[in-house]
Amino acid sequence: MPHRNKIYFFYKATSTFEQQIHPLKQLARDNGFVVVDDYLEADIIASVGGDNAFLQATRKTDFREDCLYVGVSTDHLGFYTDFTLEDTTQMIDAIKSDDIEVRRYSTIEVTLDNEKPFYCLNECSIRSNIIKAFVLDIFIDDLHFETFRGDGVIVSTPTGSTAYNKSVRGAIVDPLLPSLQVSEIASLNNNEYRTLGTSFLLGENRTLRIQVVQDGNDHPIIGVDNEALSIRHAHELKLKLSGKSIKVLKLKNNSFWHKVQRNFL
Repeated sequence: MPHRNKIYFFYKATSTFEQQIHPLKQLARDNGFVVVDDYLEADIIASVGGDNAFLQATRKTDFREDCLYVGVSTDHLGFYTDFTLEDTTQMIDAIKSDDIEVRRYSTIEVTLDNEKPFYCLNECSIRSNIIKAFVLDIFIDDLHFETFRGDGVIVSTPTGSTAYNKSVRGAIVDPLLPSLQVSEIASLNNNEYRTLGTSFLLGENRTLRIQVVQDGNDHPIIGVDNEALSIRHAHELKLKLSGKSIKVLKLKNNSFWHKVQRNFL
């Protein structure tokens, strides 16, 4: 990959991390890469620290579509990290050879109350901030699908289906299927209240609208990947697969389903 030689390392700025990453930076320089301090100058953005660091890296660098992302773990391999600090030469060799492939990962576009949209790679969740059933009107395109009562809703991408979504018994979805998955958090179902009671998938051209029923619980907690947004009021969220995707460097012999097998079986 000779035309991509400017690399930016994203990591938590502590003295411990600086000591761990210094040899990696030097190795990159020794192999013809230019280490830059501004992510806007980079061709490659390498996150160091695991899946959470990778999610932070994509958000903090604005989901750049004109560069490549690569994940480096300080511990065990995750869903976004194909390399570890214990074997950094593998990453450099892979980048310079044909042992890697580039995967495009979809993001979710979230519009809150018609403001400027923001994006997430794993999921967007909306949850109650008080100990009371949360009431949401759920629309698929223009169809009022259901009125949800419970603790909240998670909307995830296929790559995010193994995270928060899985913990509420959502399905694991192949990233080759562009879709949104909608999963309930502790829905209330009885003779008076009724929801679908299971996760469901929406195709890539669908739009999900979630309206917050203003019953005193109108300050919900909105989570975007591994961050909570500081929002004092929310009426409606619109979610859809965006046209924005990120390009991720992956080892050819380490597919999504290899990772599912390794982490869960």
